[in-house]
Amino acid sequence: MSIKIVQPNKEVELHLLDGRVLSGPRGAQVGEFLKMVKDDFKAPIVAAIINNEIHELTFPIEIESYCQPVSMGTADGARIYRRSLVFLLEISFSELFPKGRLNIDHSISSGGFYCEVTQREALSEKELDLLKAHMRRLSREDHAFIRREVPIQEALDYFKQRGYEDKLRLLEYRRKDYLTMYSVLDQMDYMHGYMVPSTGYLKWFDLRLVEGGFLIQFPRRHAPTELEPLGDYPKLISTFRQYGDWLTRLNIDNVGALNDAILSGRADEIVLVSEALHEQNFADIAQQIEKKNSRIILIAGPSSSGKTTSSRRLAIQLLARGISPYPLELDHYFIDRSNTPLGEDGKPDFENLEALDLTRLAQDIEKILGGEKVQLPRFNFKSGMSETGDVIQLKDGQPLILEGIHGMNPRLIPDLWSGTAFRVYVSALTQINLDRHNRVSTTDTRLIRRMVRDARERGYSATQTISRWESVRRGEKRHIFPYQENADVMFNSALVYELSALKPLAEPLLRQVQYRAPEYIEARRLLAFLEWFLPLDASLIPANSIVREFLGESGLKDFKIWRG
Repeated sequence: MSIKIVQPNKEVELHLLDGRVLSGPRGAQVGEFLKMVKDDFKAPIVAAIINNEIHELTFPIEIESYCQPVSMGTADGARIYRRSLVFLLEISFSELFPKGRLNIDHSISSGGFYCEVTQREALSEKELDLLKAHMRRLSREDHAFIRREVPIQEALDYFKQRGYEDKLRLLEYRRKDYLTMYSVLDQMDYMHGYMVPSTGYLKWFDLRLVEGGFLIQFPRRHAPTELEPLGDYPKLISTFRQYGDWLTRLNIDNVGALNDAILSGRADEIVLVSEALHEQNFADIAQQIEKKNSRIILIAGPSSSGKTTSSRRLAIQLLARGISPYPLELDHYFIDRSNTPLGEDGKPDFENLEALDLTRLAQDIEKILGGEKVQLPRFNFKSGMSETGDVIQLKDGQPLILEGIHGMNPRLIPDLWSGTAFRVYVSALTQINLDRHNRVSTTDTRLIRRMVRDARERGYSATQTISRWESVRRGEKRHIFPYQENADVMFNSALVYELSALKPLAEPLLRQVQYRAPEYIEARRLLAFLEWFLPLDASLIPANSIVREFLGESGLKDFKIWRG
């Protein structure tokens, strides 16, 4: 063996996961390397994982490295594309309407964000067309997004000059003495996360006027170069507005304002008012159910949306009105595991509607609401078999509560009862944002909720929860989100303070994710996000709060409606 000191080669190698090796000039950007293989991917490449760290395509390859291209067909790639598109929208809006304020608020399931304009009248159809044309022109011109780390004071001076009070408040809690900023033309901003190299990557988008604002549409991961048809979302947008009203009452519309309130000793007020607004909403829903005289109450929502606590708090409100609902657990209508339909991965798909015995469910509902005695099934999750359950007989007028992911699906219950059913969709539909241009993903909120609960109740690590999350999300997109507008009421289970309360429990879990684990990149992303929040004392949170379902010590955990 001969070992000697040599000068570095002018060429450097980049090893792909499929065994291929790319060679190029040392210091060349990874995007230049990946041009050689871009046609091998169904979706455009927008970033790269280099030695288990995610980097932008402008990252220079100085040493021999392992590389995994990140396309728009992945979760990280989709986020990078959306974030860059928002920056393009922000730049274009500022150039055309300098006196207006653009707020990127909420997401919609078909691929888009709901945006609001303040400090001027809402955009007209003609103005929106101008905005879209300006964005397309900037995309064609392919301007580079220039990334640089600037001293925190320089960032503060820039945002003060622009009148961005929300960004100034946020940066008061910045721990590092620098901020990563992106600039294009003569505009600059902080964007929470990685970006594409230039505006030329942003080819797939559309703008559509809706009541109170507009939607910016982008591709979803399964079809990364196509736009899905946009549906109508009147109930969802109404829920967005209601939450905006709640934030106005609390005088908190961004994370900087939340941190200010916590630091000034207003945490107890924030918690109590937030919980009171939730309770008021449950009371309103109970009143609507009573008025409609519904015999079936369907509650549905995605994972970690707070369905369990929501259904129990709603039941309490109904009991206060003299209505005693009977909870019928849909999970007990699973067919035998050996007959469960298979998913694309060849494994049993328990989230498929056909995994339930719909025929027996329909027959039982008919008999139960007809006043007959009914022998219910009980599903044994250990054996995977359906067994004999309780015998029940409802009193005259006593309604059923059915909670499960398929509650909004019109095929779940018989047509005879479908028209009189009351449907409640529960989810963390919208959240407080970092600032006007950096939104907080409600999917991230639900993942952090689940991570904390999984660790406490099941002993799962953050690595295990993150590894399962992609499968959970696929099921939601297929079986839940397409039917959410079927709801009579949408209940936003998010609480303005909850990430501050979850932070002290979530951060230690995320720090335990091993560097070499595939989940490490996601853990780092969530840690960077949680850095913006000041912690909130969990002892201030009441026992019946939805957040308690995840933090623990919920006073409703063992709550059951008396069935006598």
